Amino acid sequence: MCGIIGILGNRPVVPLLIDALKRLEYRGYDSAGIATLVNGHIDRRRAQGKLQNLEARLDREPLGGTVGIGHTRWATHGRPNEANAHPHANERVAVVHNGIIENFRPLRAELEQNGRRFETETDTEAVAHLLAHHLDRQMTPEEAVMATLARLEGAFALAIIFAGRHDLVIGARRGSPLAVGYGDGELFIGSDALALAPLTSRICYLEEGDWTVLRNGTATIFDSHNRRVDRPISQTRLSGALIGKGGYRHYMQKEIFEQPAVIGDTVRSYLNPLTREVTLPECGVDLASVPRLAISACGTAFYAGLVGRYWLESLARLPVEADVASEFRYREAPLPEGGAALFISQSGETIDTLAALRYAKTQGQHILAIVNQAESAIAREADTLLPTLAGPEIGVASTKAFTTQLTVLACLAIRLAHDRGRITPTQRLALSEALIELPTLAAQVLQHDEAVAAIARELAEVRDVLYLGRGTMYPLALEGALKLKEISYIHADGYPAGEMKHGPIALIEDGTPVIVCGPSGPLFEKTVGNVQEAAARGGRVILLTDAAGRAELGDSAAHVIELPSADPFVAPILYALPIQLLAYHAAVTKGTDVDQPRNLAKSVTVE
Repeated sequence: MCGIIGILGNRPVVPLLIDALKRLEYRGYDSAGIATLVNGHIDRRRAQGKLQNLEARLDREPLGGTVGIGHTRWATHGRPNEANAHPHANERVAVVHNGIIENFRPLRAELEQNGRRFETETDTEAVAHLLAHHLDRQMTPEEAVMATLARLEGAFALAIIFAGRHDLVIGARRGSPLAVGYGDGELFIGSDALALAPLTSRICYLEEGDWTVLRNGTATIFDSHNRRVDRPISQTRLSGALIGKGGYRHYMQKEIFEQPAVIGDTVRSYLNPLTREVTLPECGVDLASVPRLAISACGTAFYAGLVGRYWLESLARLPVEADVASEFRYREAPLPEGGAALFISQSGETIDTLAALRYAKTQGQHILAIVNQAESAIAREADTLLPTLAGPEIGVASTKAFTTQLTVLACLAIRLAHDRGRITPTQRLALSEALIELPTLAAQVLQHDEAVAAIARELAEVRDVLYLGRGTMYPLALEGALKLKEISYIHADGYPAGEMKHGPIALIEDGTPVIVCGPSGPLFEKTVGNVQEAAARGGRVILLTDAAGRAELGDSAAHVIELPSADPFVAPILYALPIQLLAYHAAVTKGTDVDQPRNLAKSVTVE
């Protein structure tokens, strides 16, 4: 979740480190710091809170140097204060670290017995002292790193500088991503290509267990057995210009309004607008013949998977199992011979999802992945990659990544339904037409922004909110509740509408907001009764529906957000937009940090 950057440069390094850290803010953090080499000595500046605090510190206490490392920290071990902020340093080394060192306690006890003095509560300090311990025994920096890596247990990415060595930066990864960038006489390492985009477009991704020595304009890479290896260098498509706010107040707002475009891009990458046929990437297995599909993901991506389960089972008649990755990886689910498993992740680096993927591989499953980062670990380890075309998503709360994940799942459902002979050519054409219309309909939904904002200002005053939905709208209710919790800190829960009378109805009192995702369609009549039950008990119903639904049920609702009529198949994608806007405007009204909500991170790379 943390962000790291290392630069072996030939120009003042501090501005470059700060700019790279700003591009890593989307990952979530609660402190930041940098360390550089000045006349052979390690010097550092750290600050609690946002990067502006670190910049203010640097204005008061400038740093020089052309070699340095930087870090945005999201606390896992130790409180989020300056003392625990990275880099961690001693007289010999400075270290930044993304991940968790699981055995830091015995390492710390051992090092303290050997006379090393610890000053923080963090696991990372044990790495710095272990490196110094080996250096004190006359090991070279490379030997010290090898010896240290052999002792570490857990998931981590590291960047290290050494006192007296202006020609050297060393990085290592195990379970957390790390990329090497090649510049003009300079070398860089970073948590992802986004941090390196303004510095270079030539990127090499370290593989699991790799470590690298940056020296004299060359990056030498070693594998987990300390054997020298070559890794491919690619031209990244990312650009530093891609991540500006573009005149919007927040990244999240910008990304909500980018959805018509990115949904269209994603549809066009799978669906031929001329033939109306869906084409999937080349696959080493006949997906139409797999006996069962297991879907696994975390957070918002899991809710996308739940929608996908409805589509794949109802359209393609393919049995689907959907699990939260953090549970799936540990319950050792039996998976059928010849089966397939689908993993969904915005970053492609989510540690629980990656671990679930690796478990499915051990069970002989064909691995599919829906990710937004085509160069990520999950993408690289999958057998078949189904990319989304959302572009960089900076806001911690996922918006356009979610709707493009749904778009890919919709395309997958159409293709498999066709290949399994479960839909007629006429039905396939109608579903494809519905997808093609999505960008236009999404743009129409966003025209309700001001009306949604007015309703959200009322939501900002409440303590509890219920979301209800049936069928594919049930995962949307879960997602709506999650969005509101994430960025406005208002307690919210999502339920299947039919389950309301089995418990949640007890929570409804006079004025309780009940947000209902209820497009007209096969399940609408059932939803009508739930809305009336909520209203009869004093619930303030906010109904998301279309013109037909409004005509039938509008009188029972305090507010109606009327969305364009659409095929029920694509309704979940459209209804995602107003629930995002409700959460966004409620958070803005409350004055919370919309793009970087407390305690959250964009890419969860630790358990």
